Amino acid sequence: MSEGVVIIGGGQAGFQVAASLRAEGYAEPIRLIAAEKHPPYQRPPLSKAFLLGKMDKARLLFRQPAFYEAQAIDLFLGERAEAIDPAARTVRTASGRTLTYDRLVLATGTRVRPLPVAGTGLGGVVYLRTIEESEALAERIAAAGRVVVIGGGFIGLEVAAAVRMLGRPVTVLEAADRPMGRVVAPVISRFFADLHRERGVELIVNARIARLEGEDGRVRTVVMEDGTRHPADLVVIGIGVVPNVELAQAAGLACADGIVVDEHGRTSAPFIHAAGECTSHPSRFAGGRVRLESVQNAVDQAKAVAAAILGRDEPYDAVPWFWSDQYEIKLQMVGISRGHDREVVRGDPASGRFSVFYFKDGRLIAIDSVNRPSDHMTGRKLLATGTSLTPAEAADGAFDLKAAVGR
Repeated sequence: MSEGVVIIGGGQAGFQVAASLRAEGYAEPIRLIAAEKHPPYQRPPLSKAFLLGKMDKARLLFRQPAFYEAQAIDLFLGERAEAIDPAARTVRTASGRTLTYDRLVLATGTRVRPLPVAGTGLGGVVYLRTIEESEALAERIAAAGRVVVIGGGFIGLEVAAAVRMLGRPVTVLEAADRPMGRVVAPVISRFFADLHRERGVELIVNARIARLEGEDGRVRTVVMEDGTRHPADLVVIGIGVVPNVELAQAAGLACADGIVVDEHGRTSAPFIHAAGECTSHPSRFAGGRVRLESVQNAVDQAKAVAAAILGRDEPYDAVPWFWSDQYEIKLQMVGISRGHDREVVRGDPASGRFSVFYFKDGRLIAIDSVNRPSDHMTGRKLLATGTSLTPAEAADGAFDLKAAVGR
């Protein structure tokens, strides 16, 4: 009797592997181990619609519980995998259960990066990663006198936007010299910095935090290295994530800023695959290996893993794309701009609708669009087909981008 597939991880990638296998006719057992007690659910809304009360728990779920029963996908919820034995093809869980597999899929995701200063254990200091944390944060925002968000990346700015939309004052402390500085051009950073300040956010860059101070076990102040003090009765930390690779490392799998996989999601160990933001995979769009934190990456890489398990070689080669919603503004990103040597703006930032095209050695490698969905969708096609586009054409608002696809 076949032991089927065991999947460790109940996020987007883990769900997608299971759903794709069943959709494509895989008839052997599928068992999915998830540390959280909920069926697999979406994480992006936790800092946006769900935090604002515009989405309920049922809509967060990828599928309702009946789907898993109908598809014979066994969920082990509230269970944590503790060890993998690649030779015996077994997984041991924290409850003492041992599962044997024909194929194992690691979709272990990421965890929040801790802030390395004193005081983070005080009451009122929170991170955002789970449903429960989002629910608790919404309650705390409603009761907060002053909120401080540490981190000016996507999560930090999305939370700050939600705080303002919920009517509370908020300060954002960003260590770099501009928000979202690792991933977007200066013109986009300026646009969003101005947007947040116009909405009442106190946004401080080059912020170096010394410690958090409190009274009676609760946070009261964020103290900076220069002695500046920011009062706070709620501190939200959003300074990035780290991949969950410990299980893989302990089992002897190759890891380097993620579990190392090939274009089919195969790891260095036979019969073990990995997918999602815990993986480091080869990408022509990155010019080498990359670890991506996006829904698109999780879905498309998971589909490639399912295909490999089914005996088909369908390499993961999808164009990466990302998005962020802040207030009524949508930022959509396609490609990977890392290493670019030229930026070209299409449209007028003052209008609130513009795009930035990134080039490297004269070749288009990425596009970031602010409230210009047509540029984004066309950009996916331009990058997927490797269409030659010049900086002058990108900057010319009269030039038909769609007509250039595939030329």
